[in-house]
Amino acid sequence: MRTPGTDKTPGRLLAVVLTAQFMAMLDIFIVNVAAPTIRTELDASGAQLQLVVAGYTIAYAVLLVAGARLGGLLGHGRAHLAGLALFTAASLACGLASGSGQLIAFRVIQGAGAAVMIPQVLSLIQRHFTGPARVRAIGAYSAVLAVGAAAGQVVGGVLVSADLFGAGWRPAFLVNVPIGLVLLVAGARVLPSEPRTTAARREARARGFDPVGLAVLAVGVTLLTVPLVLGQELGWPAWTWICLLACAVVLAGFVAYETRLAARGGAPLIAPRVLRLPGMAVASVRILLVMAANAGFLFTLTLHLQGGLGYTPLRAGLMCGPTAVAFGVVGLTWRRWPARLHRGMVPGGFVLVAVGNALIGLALRSGSGGGAALYTGFVLLGAGMALAFSPNLAGALADVRPQDAADASGVLVTVTQLGQVIGVATIGTLYLNRLGTPGPQGSGHALWVCALALAGAACAGAAAGLVRRRTATRAG
Repeated sequence: MRTPGTDKTPGRLLAVVLTAQFMAMLDIFIVNVAAPTIRTELDASGAQLQLVVAGYTIAYAVLLVAGARLGGLLGHGRAHLAGLALFTAASLACGLASGSGQLIAFRVIQGAGAAVMIPQVLSLIQRHFTGPARVRAIGAYSAVLAVGAAAGQVVGGVLVSADLFGAGWRPAFLVNVPIGLVLLVAGARVLPSEPRTTAARREARARGFDPVGLAVLAVGVTLLTVPLVLGQELGWPAWTWICLLACAVVLAGFVAYETRLAARGGAPLIAPRVLRLPGMAVASVRILLVMAANAGFLFTLTLHLQGGLGYTPLRAGLMCGPTAVAFGVVGLTWRRWPARLHRGMVPGGFVLVAVGNALIGLALRSGSGGGAALYTGFVLLGAGMALAFSPNLAGALADVRPQDAADASGVLVTVTQLGQVIGVATIGTLYLNRLGTPGPQGSGHALWVCALALAGAACAGAAAGLVRRRTATRAG
């Protein structure tokens, strides 16, 4: 029997699933860049355009945990391929859509495909890599998240600016089709078709889908994501605040229901023991904060560069290059650094994120194009995010048993996605509310305020584990 992570098959498996992850990340940010062109060519209203962008995110966030559990029922390899097929078909439909209504509907389907496809990535890593190989695989996964976000800005700018065959915004979706088809063929050859044994199939069926828990969680996540995504566009009407308050009640009810179900010997959607794993709660908070900072930074920087400074989509996208490169390099090499540095990597990473944001905001505050301080901030921000995310994720998954991989992956991927939604909604709202006089100076001031808010969130991430650490020290 081959040892996981020591032959060529796991390497090919990792290449396939991370390419799919990269494609899904690209799609989110490509569409952000293409949104103005979509609005013009389809004569879409502001609300319709918001739903084109947000429909994917809402479906993705709502169905992520269900997608993770589906991997346990069908096998993570099969579920990944099923989600990839749906994502690819929906991408083709999006690229051929003749109106905004069709595009919104196909974006929701595309998000559903991603929700089935993406949770399997961490589950497959958990099951097929061990020891240092797992750490390297998680580092590559982390790098793909950040590089995909920044590359989406660049690729979106290139595709929209090129106007291939006069297709305007459509290549932003159609580019997924050939990539998806290649991945389907390759995935069918290298992805496992587990559960392979009768006992594994019996265990997966016994755990079931927890339909009540799934319904309650879906309602809770919907009550959170819909007002956050649409609130700014609609002027934060009363129903958005009611939804947010109701979300807290529904999610508290979800936790109570899942706990009682587990106590009765049932099969909860998320096993409470996963949430009680050492460091899981703190890691989840930190992942949420770093992904919120990443998404909020990219969103407001794009608004400033294109709206405030008048940069083209391509130029604005290329500005994110140093951040992506720094994240990728640090995310792939941190495990080789001296062991004495590992304990302080995560809080140190958040400190770098705070400093990087402050430098970027200061450099762009006056409405100028920045200078050396700006690019220093970009590099520090990318390196800091890599240290705040990659070692944190590796530590959270270190003690997860293979049978809990789907639940742990569902939790962490959901937290990652919710962090992005919260970052865009809160920091984007702050930027637009602080945007006074149109032009470079007004936009620069708004970006400065957002940079300070992001630096504050990073400081909270650095301090997130201190209480638990001090408690553990006293107990010892």
